[in-house]
Amino acid sequence: MQMDKREKLMKKVENHLRMTARKLVKFDTEGETLQYLIDSFRSEFQCDFVGIIMKEEDLLVSKANSGDSVLFIKSLPLNVGDCSSNLLYTPLTFDDMVMENDQCPLIELLKKEEMNTWFTVPLIDEGASFGFCIIGFKNNIRLIKEMDSMFIEFGKDVATAIRLASKKESEKRKILDVEWISRNLSLNSSLEKVVEKVVDRAGKGTSSKFACIYLYNEHDNSFNYQPPSYGEMNVTEKININNYVLNDYFPYIEKVGGPELTVPLVVDLKTIGVLHVGQKGKGKFSEEDLELLELLASHVASMLENAKLYNDEKNHKIRLHSLLEYQQKLVLETVKPNSFDGITKIVSHYFSKNVILFDRFIRPISYHLQGSKMDDLSYLFEKATVEIVGTSRGGGWLQLENNEKSEIIVWPINDGIDLLGYLAIEKDKDGIDEFDQIGIDLVLNIYSSQFVKQKLILDAKEQVKDSFINKILVKSIKEPDSIIQYANLFNWNLFDHHRVAVLSLVLEKDEATDENILEKEARKSILWERLKKRITIHDNDIQVANKKDEYILIVPIAKEMNKPKVFWSSFYERVKKWAKEDHIHNHVFMGIGGITKGLEDYYSSYQQALQTLNVVNNRFRDTCFALFDELGGYALLHGLKNSSVTNLFTSKYIDPLLKYSKEKNADLFHTLRVFLNNHGNLSKTSNDLFIHRSSLLYRIERIESLLEIDLNDPDHRFNIMLAYRLYDLFYSAES
Repeated sequence: MQMDKREKLMKKVENHLRMTARKLVKFDTEGETLQYLIDSFRSEFQCDFVGIIMKEEDLLVSKANSGDSVLFIKSLPLNVGDCSSNLLYTPLTFDDMVMENDQCPLIELLKKEEMNTWFTVPLIDEGASFGFCIIGFKNNIRLIKEMDSMFIEFGKDVATAIRLASKKESEKRKILDVEWISRNLSLNSSLEKVVEKVVDRAGKGTSSKFACIYLYNEHDNSFNYQPPSYGEMNVTEKININNYVLNDYFPYIEKVGGPELTVPLVVDLKTIGVLHVGQKGKGKFSEEDLELLELLASHVASMLENAKLYNDEKNHKIRLHSLLEYQQKLVLETVKPNSFDGITKIVSHYFSKNVILFDRFIRPISYHLQGSKMDDLSYLFEKATVEIVGTSRGGGWLQLENNEKSEIIVWPINDGIDLLGYLAIEKDKDGIDEFDQIGIDLVLNIYSSQFVKQKLILDAKEQVKDSFINKILVKSIKEPDSIIQYANLFNWNLFDHHRVAVLSLVLEKDEATDENILEKEARKSILWERLKKRITIHDNDIQVANKKDEYILIVPIAKEMNKPKVFWSSFYERVKKWAKEDHIHNHVFMGIGGITKGLEDYYSSYQQALQTLNVVNNRFRDTCFALFDELGGYALLHGLKNSSVTNLFTSKYIDPLLKYSKEKNADLFHTLRVFLNNHGNLSKTSNDLFIHRSSLLYRIERIESLLEIDLNDPDHRFNIMLAYRLYDLFYSAES
């Protein structure tokens, strides 16, 4: 009879558990499932306490409870390691724990609550424990041990129901999240609006104190913080990437159980950024948090990319419009007189940086500063010059020592053939983007056209200058008033004292080899044009002009400072140095005429310069320049030019020697000059000519025979020496 009652009780409990398990799977949320379970136990077993304890990572947490057990609930959560390990996998009773003599804080709490009888039901699904259920009685109740297996199976059913409810809840959350995305995010939203909505949802959905988004920048290989963020955080604006392993920079990427959580934003297998949350309000980030972030990331990545592209396109349009305005302003400046300064000012305002313009000789000709001091200007001049020279005029980067955030970039300006100048712009460390480069290309073209235009204007002025200078270098000056007016155009006072100098450029033999006369003259013309620019830059008071094939310089006497020899020696060395810079091997010769005191004296000074140049070519090739005032006897002979007596006298003694030398390939002209310069000393003359003494004697005899003279006769020797002086004075070396 007793057994029948026991079996009936077991049958009743079994039916109750089965019916409860069936109903549990019908609930959609974990909370509803657990609450029904508690209510079912209390109504069926008339117990004083029912609690559902769930395992969350390393903690035992109370998920639901019913009954008078305030102390028990307040004392949770507890560390799993501090409690009996059997609670999670084995049904236990008060008697079991007394026998094990296990010091478990959870059991101690039950004692303090005066639960005289209690038992646990582990909640296990597929070998994994979710937690356990505790049923407690304040009275002593006899438990039926045979019901253990029944409660074990029931625990499995409950665990399955909890898992299904959690899954339904998760799916419902996903549906709600998708609905939220469709309601709150639009493809037409701005980048900032999309980011604001996403980080707000991510932060609140994961109970995080902050959430933000980093977008990948391919240009400088970095993740850049994209405002706004959710909550308060110390933002790292930029994370530079040295490799492509994201874990090195975001340790908790797609990894739960930590203080932070990060998920990548991927579009077409390409990572465009990351969604990052941190400082969870309670506990650590869970799988549910990861699912939410992954859901947001999967739906939002393409929107962020579209919004970014839209923003970029919008910014591109704005910058293109700005470029057009910039170009129009630059073009308008080209018609103004002082165009270089106007263009430089516009460029400086456009880039909001200091700008310097140099000519091809690295001479600053225009600049505009953005609030810098003049001390900074000299520093910028120096550093830009070092940069130009250091890169062989190729442009490049230069780190400024006084400002770690600034650099100077230098670009050469050319017209496709010749180098015209350099543009130096102070720029941020981030360098220049494609739009900045377009702006720089525009201004380089504008500067190039202005340099070319300036060159055309200067060429026209040079032609005018050549024309009126040619008018004053004639024996009989016509229209002096017109000449004076032209001189006023160039701020040149013709009535100041000047000297006229004539320059000669002689290419070395290797430079002239295999060149016809036109090619040779073209090279000399290029060399002269560059020399003119150098001379004008060095001293704008020196007038430079061409007179047919002659290169004319007109220099104020004031430049000599009463030391003509010192001034002209220094000036000649400068010219010779400039001529060597163009890598055209040449020799420079210069003849300097006398001082002008009036308009009519320019012709005389010019003639004196020509004759001095002839003497330099024939007599002073080692010195390479001379002043007419220092020619001594040559100056006295100057008045004999164009005299028929002079021509006859020179022809009598010089022409036979030149003719014989040409026909017989024996230079009797030079032999006689060396003989006379050595005062008739045969040994020294033969050494200087590198010929044998007997050969020299033969030549001397031949010279005396051709000229019908006796070189031992003082009068004959004087006549010959005078003929040579006249030849040096009035005839060029080439003739």
